[in-house]
Amino acid sequence: MTTIRNRVAGRTLAPGDRLPSIRGLAASIGVSPSTVVEAYDRLAAEGLIRARRGSGFYVSDTAPLPLKLAEAETPKARAVDPFWVSRQSLDAEDGVLKPGCGWLPAEWMPNEALRRAIRSLARADDAMLAYYGNTRGSNALRKLLLGRLAEEGVAAGPEHLMLSNTSTQALDLICRFLLRPGDTVLVDDPCYFNFQALLKAHQVNVTGVAYTPAGPDILAFEALLSAERPRLYITNSALHNPTGATLSPQVAHRLLNAAAASETVIIEDDILADFEPDPTTRLAALDGLQRVIRIGSFSKTLSAAARCGYIAARPDWIEGLVDLQIATNFGGPSPISSEIIAHMLAGGGYRKHMEELRRRLVRARRETADRLARLGIAPWLMPRGGFNLWCRLPEGLDSGEVARAAVAEGLVLAPGNVFSISQTAAGFMRFNVAHMADPRVYQVLAEALKRAA
Repeated sequence: MTTIRNRVAGRTLAPGDRLPSIRGLAASIGVSPSTVVEAYDRLAAEGLIRARRGSGFYVSDTAPLPLKLAEAETPKARAVDPFWVSRQSLDAEDGVLKPGCGWLPAEWMPNEALRRAIRSLARADDAMLAYYGNTRGSNALRKLLLGRLAEEGVAAGPEHLMLSNTSTQALDLICRFLLRPGDTVLVDDPCYFNFQALLKAHQVNVTGVAYTPAGPDILAFEALLSAERPRLYITNSALHNPTGATLSPQVAHRLLNAAAASETVIIEDDILADFEPDPTTRLAALDGLQRVIRIGSFSKTLSAAARCGYIAARPDWIEGLVDLQIATNFGGPSPISSEIIAHMLAGGGYRKHMEELRRRLVRARRETADRLARLGIAPWLMPRGGFNLWCRLPEGLDSGEVARAAVAEGLVLAPGNVFSISQTAAGFMRFNVAHMADPRVYQVLAEALKRAA
C-alpha cells in the first residue's frame, strides 16, 4: 500500500494506469490475496484508486496527492501567541521535545487499564455503541463525579451536573450561555493561555488581575470588580496554571464576597486538582454552586484521547446549558468516552495511579529545578503538586525569542507572554517537568538562551 502511494506521488503511476492484479501482486510480494484485497480496498476508500468491474483496479483520475507534512506543518514564523504554543505542541512530529506542552508523556498514563476499559466496551449492548448519548451524559460517570464532589464538601445532586465533550467545550458552553459581545471577563495574569484564545472568539473585553502565590492580588481584584463590573471571572483554585500557586482560604473568602457584591460569576477550572497531595480551598465548596461554576475533565490524568468534561452549577443554569449543548452538539459527550472514564474511576486503580503520578512528579520537579538552576533559570515558586514550573529566565532575556530559537531545533517551549493578558511576563517560561528528563532539552535550551541573549 505504501509502495503504491509513493509511486502515485512520484508520478511513476499516472491517473488511469492499471494496477497489478490481486493474484499477481500477492505472488510477487509473497502475501495472501486477501491482504492485497484489503490494501486495495483501503486505497479505494482514500480515493487514490478505483475499481472497474471485471477489469481490475486503476489509479483514479482525481487521485489526491498524499499529504506532505512539511507542507502542512504549523508555521514557525507566525506570532508567538496562545495559538502558536498549542499548534506547535499538537502538531509536533515524533521526536520533537515538548516541555512546553500541557499534558503528561504517554508512558506515564495508565494505558493497560485503559485498554481493559476499552475491551470491556466490546461487550456493551448495541445501543451503547450506536446511539447518541444522554443529554446530561452517562449516568454511571455522573454518579461517580457526584461522589467526588461530595468528598470535597460540594453539596450537589444530579440536577447540578452535566457532562460535556471536554473542559474546553464546557467553558465555551458557559460563555455562550452567559456572555454577550462587549461584556467584560476577568482572568488571572498570567493565566492558562487557551482561556484567552477562547474568549477572543466570543468578542468580549478581557481584563487581567495580577496573580500572587496565594491567589489573585485581592486589592486589585476588588478594585477591578468595582470599576469594570465583569460578567465572569475564570480561574484555577488548585495548582494554578501556569504558576502552580494555590488559593489561600483568606483570599478565597474575600474573593467570593467581592464577586457576590458585583454579581460576577466565577468559573473554577479544576482540571489539575487531582495532582494535589492534599485538597485545598475550593470556591465551589465555599459558595455551594450559587455563583461559582465548576468545570473539569480527566484529560490530564487519564487520557486526552478519551475526552469527557463536566460542569457543576446551579440547576437552572444546568438546564439552560443542556439545551445549548443539544443545539450545538446534539446531545451530550460520546457515551463510549464517558463509559471508558467511568470504568477507570470505578475501582481503586485510579487512586493508585494518581499516587504514583504524584510521587514521580515530586522527583521530576526537584530534578528539573536543579538542572534549570545551572542555566540561571529559577522557579517563581515550588508548587505543592502538578507538572508545571513557572520560571524566571536570566535577566534581560525574552522568553518569546528563546522559544523561537528552540523550536527551530525541535524543542517546543511555552514562553511567558502567551499566558499574560498584559504582556508583562516576557521574562518567564512555563516548563512541563514530566517532559524534562531528556538531556537534549537542556542542551537545546542552553543554545537558545545564548542566541536570545
